[in-house]
Amino acid sequence: MTRNRRSARSAGTRFETLIATYLNVHVDDRIERRRTNGAKDRGDIGGLRHMGQRVVIECKDSTSSTIGTWLTEAETERGNDDAGVAVVAHKRRGKGAAGDQLVTMTMRDFVSLLTGTRPEEEP
Repeated sequence: MTRNRRSARSAGTRFETLIATYLNVHVDDRIERRRTNGAKDRGDIGGLRHMGQRVVIECKDSTSSTIGTWLTEAETERGNDDAGVAVVAHKRRGKGAAGDQLVTMTMRDFVSLLTGTRPEEEP
């Protein structure tokens, strides 16, 4: 089956809901799927915090992996949300359960997640 714009949007919405619901049940009941905000998008999942920082999650259900592009998008959304951490949750082919999906982040975001403080940009 070939994916068109409509089916891609539908798959994306289902994946975002899957991830938001999983986090809502297992982490914090205030976590929910966000509506898009156009140019000032603040990520797909809202209400997630760790060590006092907001965490932005960009969800991707795609047959092709462009992780670098996705991380750049997540970083933009992190800035729009004034969050401390940005991660990409992406679909793992052949796995339908939310807990089996993948999460990717930069080392800077990983340090921020672990310490609660975002490291300065490197020279």
